[in-house]
Amino acid sequence: MAKVNVRYLVFDVESVAVGELVAGLRYPGESLSPQEAVRKYRNELMEKYESDFIPYTFQTPISIAVAKVAADFSLIDLVVLDEPQFRPHVITEHFWRGWEKYRRPTLVSFNGRSFDIPLLELAAFRFGLNVSSWFDSRAKSYDQPRNRYNTQSHLDLCELLTNFGSTRFTGGLNLAATILGKPGKMDVQGDMVQDMYDAGRLAEINDYCRCDVLDTYFVFLRTRVLSGELSLDAEQKIIAKTKAWLEERAEASYAYRVYLEHWGDWENPWIESEVADTSDQET
Repeated sequence: MAKVNVRYLVFDVESVAVGELVAGLRYPGESLSPQEAVRKYRNELMEKYESDFIPYTFQTPISIAVAKVAADFSLIDLVVLDEPQFRPHVITEHFWRGWEKYRRPTLVSFNGRSFDIPLLELAAFRFGLNVSSWFDSRAKSYDQPRNRYNTQSHLDLCELLTNFGSTRFTGGLNLAATILGKPGKMDVQGDMVQDMYDAGRLAEINDYCRCDVLDTYFVFLRTRVLSGELSLDAEQKIIAKTKAWLEERAEASYAYRVYLEHWGDWENPWIESEVADTSDQET
């Protein structure tokens, strides 16, 4: 079987707060345990912002799911990094080394410019990793992978849909996926990850991350239709092929089984229009 070149890496990251950092920087001298410090900080954030999500600067990655996608936009594989150990430093290294190994394919995310990538850059800083190929400081500024407008290196679908932040995409990935009939958020939400991690539910977090990557992948496909790189018919054929791919692996993957249970097909208005037009002509 011929080796298929990876052209895109569609990814998602789940993370948790580093309790020692929160305790040491937010509450020095209070003798709080890491868990107590995280709990206190979340409560303060909830009171002030009605969200208890701790800033990424206090967080570390504990799950990264990556879909390997070919140049024709077909799915090659979907993996979770450093499974089953899920060690933050190894997860981070595998992400950056994998990007280099596949010759710097385009990273595809949803809101990754604001969260996932800064988190992974900071994780590389924390763990002492060399990611010079990502920073590429010798290149011209517009050619550097980190350049916000270098969509050949990183395509943030949220930025694409908002024209680089000109508007707000209220509803996020959940809304974008739901428009296409895909599951979106199911039993797990992003703000549940910290509590799930504290309860030792790491396998469930990784299943959630897999499902987010699938949603991101299908949103990515539709943006390729939007940008003229895929026809609608070609996109629908890829989706059908991907569904078959998931069905073949569902017995061994709880995440795929749940995703398929909530699967919905996009309602194509053009087919309905064609039927109506034909009826009108016959009349």
